[in-house]
Amino acid sequence: MDNAQVLSHVLRLLDDVLSLNGRAQISFTRDTALLGALPELDSMAVVSLITAMEEQLGIAVDDDDIDGDTFATVGSLADFVAARLG
Repeated sequence: MDNAQVLSHVLRLLDDVLSLNGRAQISFTRDTALLGALPELDSMAVVSLITAMEEQLGIAVDDDDIDGDTFATVGSLADFVAARLG
């Protein structure tokens, strides 16, 4: 999966898990802030998002792999996913 495909998949996951009704795919960019800027992304949503990434992308995410920087922006989340798929 190339970087554009990873980004597209992350945007779909954000839309689905956070119930954004397509908002992520329409208006989010790599620079869009997430954690602390997006009210829908609370601690429970982070857990749901990680679960969805593991199930849909077949990646394993350990607790030690996650910190606030991972969910800082759409781009940092996409980069995290790309590294796990690597």
